[in-house]
Amino acid sequence: MYDGGMRSLLNLALVGCFAACGAQAADLAAVKTVYLMPMSRGLDQYLAQKLSAGVRFQVVTDPLKADAFFTDRIGSNFEDSLSELLEPKSTVDKKDDSTAAYTRPAMQPLSRGKGNVFLIDRQSHAVIWSSFAPTKSTEAAELSHVAQRLAEQLTKGK
Repeated sequence: MYDGGMRSLLNLALVGCFAACGAQAADLAAVKTVYLMPMSRGLDQYLAQKLSAGVRFQVVTDPLKADAFFTDRIGSNFEDSLSELLEPKSTVDKKDDSTAAYTRPAMQPLSRGKGNVFLIDRQSHAVIWSSFAPTKSTEAAELSHVAQRLAEQLTKGK
């Protein structure tokens, strides 16, 4: 009897897990257009090329037209960058003069993601998909290989 209860509990947990996986796949399936944020070592350029060659996503250069964003970092820096990209230009021009005196440093952080790549939903800012794909070098062939591997994972929905 105890064994049957454990099986029921296990089956319930598996159903919940499959439902959650299905919800994630549905979110990924809803993404048609993507914008690539600058990534370390220029991986964004290679990934854009690989994604454009496939039929899964349309890569856009206007962040306002994107369903989701690729990035190699998440957190406050990503949120700030996203706000700057999506904020209407007229709002930027009308900002209070006291905030205009402060300018953010132009240099990007030296420490970025070390192989993590995230696909972030535009509306909810939730991570829809992620992968770990570290690059061994900055050579074009290595970056192209990593971008190809990421594009294949996305096509399979993994």
